[in-house]
Amino acid sequence: MQHRVTHPAPARRRSLFTPLVSLAAATSFAVGSAQAQAPAPASQSQAFPNKPVRILVGSAAGGGTDVFSRLIASKLQEMWGQPVIVENRTGASASIAADMVAKSPPDGHTVVMAIPNSHTIGPHVMKFPYDPLKDFTPITLVMEIPSVVVVNETLPVKSMKELVAYIKDNPQKANYYSSGIGSTQHLAGEMFNIAAGTKVAHIPYKGSAPAIADMMGGTVLMGIDPVSATLGQLKGGKIRAIAVAAPTRIASMPDIPTTAEAGYPGVEMLTWYGLLGPANLPKPIVDKWQQDVAKVIAMPDVQERMLAVAGQPRGLPPEAFAKFIADQSARMGKLVKDADIKDK
Repeated sequence: MQHRVTHPAPARRRSLFTPLVSLAAATSFAVGSAQAQAPAPASQSQAFPNKPVRILVGSAAGGGTDVFSRLIASKLQEMWGQPVIVENRTGASASIAADMVAKSPPDGHTVVMAIPNSHTIGPHVMKFPYDPLKDFTPITLVMEIPSVVVVNETLPVKSMKELVAYIKDNPQKANYYSSGIGSTQHLAGEMFNIAAGTKVAHIPYKGSAPAIADMMGGTVLMGIDPVSATLGQLKGGKIRAIAVAAPTRIASMPDIPTTAEAGYPGVEMLTWYGLLGPANLPKPIVDKWQQDVAKVIAMPDVQERMLAVAGQPRGLPPEAFAKFIADQSARMGKLVKDADIKDK
């Protein structure tokens, strides 16, 4: 969609769940100056994109963020008639990719596929060179993936209450894995400790795969991991799902209750992917990005790919996405403080 602005004003520098929501719905929220968008000159907004577009990803090729970024990029390239290139800039909890976008010209040709590590968790655990709320323009929330509480299938527990009882009876065996300090798995584990009144020890790994292997071998008791990281082992019967750490049950495992249904409503963790541009990105360009990405997310083959990993397609408008980031950041910041999580 293109917008013609007949009386442009110069842009001013400003600081910045249900499984399937209607991609046509546009829920509006007042979120302050972070979402103030100055209009662009007509020639700028109408020409976008007029050169190759880059989507920066803060994780390695082949991971979930990378895979879905490339899927969306290929669809946008067909729609726009311009190259849409995914660049992997890994390191520092995905902050390197985000920082590059924060320092890019606000013309819409460079965006980042943001994740919790780069915007709602990492900034509370370590020092980043950007302000996650002020130095970016939220475009759209692409997808959410719920987490699931998992244990070795030989462990004699089949519910959250049985798991908590086992932990209290066997404190020397009580540990949980994560993919690193400040990861979603780490914070989910501390949510569990706070909600259950336990002291399950944290064991950080370099990724979910080696951690799950150790859990299957009996070295680790439990984990709270995105469903996408555990699907293979769950389907193979090598690990057991105890509860879904999300507001709603998952269609692919309808018999597994949510943590709230199991009596622990404070244990909820979602992994999310969302597109952000630099601060002061003109509103016509933001709208074009959001509307075209919403069209991509609505495509049956894209939804099929997302649902295959228990992903929940979103496509939120910019104002709603800005509120989502602010709310998640506040919630994660409080948890980091309450659990005294520090980068070590």
